[in-house]
Amino acid sequence: MERIDAVMQSYPWGSRTLIAELMGQAAPSAHPQAEAWFGAHPLAPSTVGGRPLTEVIADDPAAALGPAADVADGTLPFLLKILAASEPLSLQAHPTLAQAKEGFAAENERGIPPTARHRNYRDANHKPELIVALTRFDALAGFRPVDATKELFDELAIPELGHYTVLLDAPSPVEGLRALFTTWLTLPTRVLGDLVETVRAACAAYGGGGWIGEVAATTADIAARYPGDPGVLASMLLNRITLEPGEGIYLGAGQLHAYLSGMGVEIMANSDNVLRGGLTSKHVDVVELLRVLDFSPAEDPVVRPVVDGVVSSYPTDAGEFRLVGVEVPEGGQVEVPRTGAMIILVVEGEAEVSSSAGSVELPRGGAAWVPADEPPRVLRAMGDGPVSAFVASVPE
Repeated sequence: MERIDAVMQSYPWGSRTLIAELMGQAAPSAHPQAEAWFGAHPLAPSTVGGRPLTEVIADDPAAALGPAADVADGTLPFLLKILAASEPLSLQAHPTLAQAKEGFAAENERGIPPTARHRNYRDANHKPELIVALTRFDALAGFRPVDATKELFDELAIPELGHYTVLLDAPSPVEGLRALFTTWLTLPTRVLGDLVETVRAACAAYGGGGWIGEVAATTADIAARYPGDPGVLASMLLNRITLEPGEGIYLGAGQLHAYLSGMGVEIMANSDNVLRGGLTSKHVDVVELLRVLDFSPAEDPVVRPVVDGVVSSYPTDAGEFRLVGVEVPEGGQVEVPRTGAMIILVVEGEAEVSSSAGSVELPRGGAAWVPADEPPRVLRAMGDGPVSAFVASVPE
């Protein structure tokens, strides 16, 4: 067991304060801090004892991963992150495992470097993901049920949208959403620019409240940041969600989403595959995005924790990861469930993690790598207050 050091990712949408303050660093930071990665992704592995975690695991995969060594060909199956957004992320979705393998092989065959800006598939894995809010967290996630979206457009009453929104009257919600989304993402540039500006002005002038008022305000804000971007129109088809700390969102393959603001703990299969549809200066591949998207409406994508004493679990159908929150009272200790290899991340207080092989002290924002062959594991509160931590592992 050792301290694991994060790899910081600096993207334009990142916060200069949230991660820095969590980790006890000077704030604001010199550059936006968007994501802190704890894991063994081949393009950006974290370090343990000064060595990449990929190498540490490769020394003895069976001891490091236990049964999980068979889940992802001898690599850590999950990637744990702290994500902090001060601006909206790109409108995006992730492929299925089959789509990722096919796309990765095809781009390799075409000789596209793994880090090339125009590459869609940086690895051969899918990317189901769960994010749990540490602060108030705003997001767009999953297509809203069509009846509610029709209500939105009726209330906003933007005449210029009427020619397009009739597409929602297709025989099925999936057909309607696919037709409207595809039409908007493929509009000619001149038409798109005028339409987005019309929508921005109408949403900014909308005086109503409730969920429609919230969608209007979000749309106006996004349109001001990304004038002429088709993602502005597409964003109006998604559920507008606000998470309170401890609530989460789980997104499977093909689920369109865009995180807007806030900080959370995110866990996913060990992948960095993203298909973008707008709200970004990065590579956008509309054809490939349309190939992977799932247009089924998602009525309630929010994952609420299942609380059992001091442990809060977040159920998903992902085979690569499990995430639980653990609350340790001041001066107390909790035995962490024995589920093989894990990363323990402290988000509040100071803690000591111990096993049969030793111990490590973790400040707020610190994390420990605990290999599978070091049970049992105990999380103990140090200092003057309680401890909040997240434990990432592979399902049994």
